[in-house]
Amino acid sequence: MASRPNKIRPIRKPIMNRDQGEFEPCWALLRDAMTDIHLQNAGQLSFEQLYRASYKIVLRKKGALLYERVRDFEQQWFRDHIMPNIVALITKNLINVSLLQHPGSSPHERREMGEKFLRGIRDSWTDHNRSMNMIADVLMYLDRVYTLETKQPSLFAVTIGLFRDNVLQSHISTTAGDIEQDFDVFDILCAVILDLINMERDGDIINRNLVRKITAMLESLYETNDELDSQRLYLTLFEPRYLEASTEFYRKECEKLVQEANCSTWLRHAQRRLSEERERCGTAVSIMTTDKIASVVEQELISAKLDVFLAMEGSGLKPMIDNDRLDDLSILYQLISRVDSTKSALKVILQRRVRELGQEIEKALRNTDFSVAGAAAADGEDAGEAADKAKAQALNPAQQQTAAAIKWVDDVLQLKDKFDRILTDCFCDDLLLQSAITRSFSDFINSFNRSSEYVSLFIDDNLKRGIKTKTEAEVDAVLDKAIVLLRYLADRDMFERYYQKHLAKRLLHGKSEIHTEKEMVSRMKSAMGNAFTAKFEGMFKDMELSKDLTDNYRDHIANLGDADHKKVDLNINVLTTNNWPPEVMGGGKSKEEGAKTDCFYPPEIKRLQESFYKYYLKDRSGRVLTWVSSAGNADIKCVFPKVPGKETGPLSKERRYELNVSTYGMIVLMLFNNLEDGESLSFEEIQAKTNISAPELMRTLASLSSVPKCRVLLKEPATKNVKTTDKFSYNAQFVSKAIRIKAPVISSISKVEGDEERKETERKNDQTRAHVIDAAVVRIMKQRKTLAHTQLVNEVISQLMSRFKPDVPLIKKRIEDLLAREYLERVENDLSTYRYLA
Repeated sequence: MASRPNKIRPIRKPIMNRDQGEFEPCWALLRDAMTDIHLQNAGQLSFEQLYRASYKIVLRKKGALLYERVRDFEQQWFRDHIMPNIVALITKNLINVSLLQHPGSSPHERREMGEKFLRGIRDSWTDHNRSMNMIADVLMYLDRVYTLETKQPSLFAVTIGLFRDNVLQSHISTTAGDIEQDFDVFDILCAVILDLINMERDGDIINRNLVRKITAMLESLYETNDELDSQRLYLTLFEPRYLEASTEFYRKECEKLVQEANCSTWLRHAQRRLSEERERCGTAVSIMTTDKIASVVEQELISAKLDVFLAMEGSGLKPMIDNDRLDDLSILYQLISRVDSTKSALKVILQRRVRELGQEIEKALRNTDFSVAGAAAADGEDAGEAADKAKAQALNPAQQQTAAAIKWVDDVLQLKDKFDRILTDCFCDDLLLQSAITRSFSDFINSFNRSSEYVSLFIDDNLKRGIKTKTEAEVDAVLDKAIVLLRYLADRDMFERYYQKHLAKRLLHGKSEIHTEKEMVSRMKSAMGNAFTAKFEGMFKDMELSKDLTDNYRDHIANLGDADHKKVDLNINVLTTNNWPPEVMGGGKSKEEGAKTDCFYPPEIKRLQESFYKYYLKDRSGRVLTWVSSAGNADIKCVFPKVPGKETGPLSKERRYELNVSTYGMIVLMLFNNLEDGESLSFEEIQAKTNISAPELMRTLASLSSVPKCRVLLKEPATKNVKTTDKFSYNAQFVSKAIRIKAPVISSISKVEGDEERKETERKNDQTRAHVIDAAVVRIMKQRKTLAHTQLVNEVISQLMSRFKPDVPLIKKRIEDLLAREYLERVENDLSTYRYLA
């Protein structure tokens, strides 16, 4: 086979020259297209043709040249077409007003001038941004290949950044104050925006949408073409200036408020400013600045002068509390919560005001006259009887003290309700403030030396007189308030002592409902523990057992068949000595009353006592029963015969009454059964026949001869007070509208103690505390064996704080006593350490 002869081919043109020849036509096509895009004449352009042109250039390895040509073109376009328009908007007046802050223009002129400038910047940015998006689409292949391979910023990032370099960072030379000065366009831009925002803060209306367009532009521009989020122009340049200007604005505004406004105005103004700044960030500035500008307002408008506003006379925190300005307090809490998580300024004033109001309650108590009270019930009166009295009646000293106690507790509870309402409605039940208020209440309540006694009297008054007229919800409210007060008490052992006395009288005289009493003690048990209520529960148990015992005794007498039904019916309460207070059990008498004495019972009562004693000991050998005459009462059926010479009226016929008196009253009245008409008994004779102590006998005779509604005895002379020289006789002309008559029990068991009685109570309580401390020390040392003095004292205090606040000197004294009694000994070579001796 023949082959084609070899031919020498001509040398081809160099590849580079061919590429160079293709670049220029392609670039010319792209340049013309870019010009049309900027002039907004891109409607007839072929995207495919332009894309092919850029594709060929990149394919021929001319990407770098195209990259540079596009950048140079855009820079030239800024110089020739954009900057002249920008410079024309920057007038000397604009610089003087916005940047140099020279006065002279009205807010309207400033706003018009500034918004015109911003519109020019916005329009230039909008056109440039739109054009760069279209050009980036045309040159997409350049970004996909060249910029990725060379790791350069995208063409869009570079061309967008040219707006920063050629517009915002351009220098403008102008004459200001006869001095030639250079300003960056960005400086003027910031000054105009800040001026507009301050104008809006002062009440003018600005174009928020325009401002937002400018700040959005700054968010889209970066310090470099690497476009790092932390290098946005908004964050690096504008935001610091915005915050600095806002700080200065609010600092001046706060100073003005201090001089011209009150606290209430400041609260609402600060709240409004925070709301405005939050809204402004969302609509005009940037949500990125919301928290930062809020911090500026909080620091300059709230924190800076907080103490000054809170202390303002007539409008500060104290008047807010006193006048129940709940709206102001609510706003105040919200503002303070923003600037101080500990709320220290609010806590200090709250605590001080609680203590001041508590001291005012005590002061008002001392200045109140309790000598007269409308519908005040004497001790022993039912609530219904007291309510029937429409006119005011004079109160004796004991009743005055009781009224004072009830008023003090009521005022404290009202104050507690006031602050509870503030805490809930205004302070969102803030635990820090709740603890502060609780400490303050505890401080002023325990600083009042009669708080334990008064709280017990408050409970006594409510349970004794008011429960029957209250609904179940109201009863629960009373019990809850009592527990609240009890929690505040530091000396709970003193309260326990008083409550035990008051509870004893209520139980023995049937003054309250047993289920309510038990509910009260149950709540105390939940709040204070089992040991606190052990004696109270023992008292309830004694009453229940006594009821069963009385029923069984009556059945026993009925079965004997020799009961004297017309004479005496016995109702017995057998009380355990340890559970009941000494005052009730016949002990605990004051010095002037002397030692305990046994009274002489009438023969009828004596026989009944002996009968019950035999019955009781039949199944209970070894028990000892002691009759406590001071704690009992009796119902006596009295018959008053017709008075001779009386033909009409109540005295013209026989009158029968049932008189309820104390046991002493029964003994005294039975002396007059066999007394002839016109005869009388002297005080000494009555005392000799009854062996009742003089103070008790005086109280008993006063209740039977001085109180008009139950004056069954006549006294000579007819004075109010009973003396040892008085004589008493049977009141044959006694008349009453009521069939059942209750003689008042003139006793101090549930009255406020006098100074001497209180000293005696404190003395007894100190004795009890000494025993309690002894037991605690021994218990601790028995467990620990060896312990340093400081640790021992701290552990004793820790264990006893729930019962009372131990006095450190008393603890030391009890430790010394235990050392002397050889329960403890000091460790050799370490006298501050103790060892337990088994």
